[in-house]
Amino acid sequence: MKRTKFIPGSIKLKAALELIKGEKTLVELSREYGVHPNTLLKWKQTLLEKGAELFEPPNKEQEYQKRIRDLEQLLGKKEVEIALLKNFLGQGS
Repeated sequence: MKRTKFIPGSIKLKAALELIKGEKTLVELSREYGVHPNTLLKWKQTLLEKGAELFEPPNKEQEYQKRIRDLEQLLGKKEVEIALLKNFLGQGS
């Protein structure tokens, strides 16, 4: 099984911008960043498609929905912890 290496978003952005500038070829950038040319093309496409979102005002509803999901997940974990502790203390339900 091939293991993929982690590449930070800042590096992906830099590579995609360099590709858009056109000062280096796709192959040169591929060698420089140690990734397949198709990967660079995907990064470029992602930047072109989603780059405008960076300048949009944050959507409060989406932020609240994410916060609710995070809190629900935390609540679920705490319920499991409580059940395990009750079981450990012999107070099973």
